[in-house]
Amino acid sequence: MIRTLAAGRYRLYSRKKDLKTGKRRNLGTFGSRAAAKKHEREVQSFKGAG
Repeated sequence: MIRTLAAGRYRLYSRKKDLKTGKRRNLGTFGSRAAAKKHEREVQSFKGAG
């Protein structure tokens, strides 16, 4: 899940919420939406490989 920050950057959050905190985990902040999408694909392929 990618959200736009007030500073114009993009933050990648986990798809599922953390049961303890009820919030999504921050998976990184990126300068462009394309970079955030690329990292999201990398994260998903890593999770699928395990």
